[in-house]
Amino acid sequence: MRGLNGLPVLDHKKTQVAMDSVFEQYRLFKSTTFLRREVKTTASYSERFHGPTNVTSDSTADTAIYNVFQPEYQEQFCKAVEAAVNELGSRHREIIECRYLSKDKFTDSEVYNARLNPPISKDTYSKLRNEAFQALAYSFDTLDLIKIESLLK
Repeated sequence: MRGLNGLPVLDHKKTQVAMDSVFEQYRLFKSTTFLRREVKTTASYSERFHGPTNVTSDSTADTAIYNVFQPEYQEQFCKAVEAAVNELGSRHREIIECRYLSKDKFTDSEVYNARLNPPISKDTYSKLRNEAFQALAYSFDTLDLIKIESLLK
């Protein structure tokens, strides 16, 4: 099913869950410091069944790869989310930044009653937020942060 703009219509509830997931991960990456993993020097025993497993492990290499690439991934993820939000219109961007990207957690009612200037009604807030979520869902799909196919009606 296609909407007025020719894009597929997305399910509101599924889109809400996907956006909450992305923004929760964003908030987690922004609010926590990266903890480097330490190399395990003590061997751990694991049960081996009959025959070779053809699997070798190098815990030092795995740890080094994680310590190098994870901070870069977190930084790129946050930059991608911020860039997608910055592409929104001013009113949509203001709602998303107040509700989801700020360090403080605000409820929807706090955002539309107190944080927005001028305050707006609950219905207008829901409409603007859903429009922003629709636009962000397509942006996040192109950035491979979510899969749009899972959000279709």
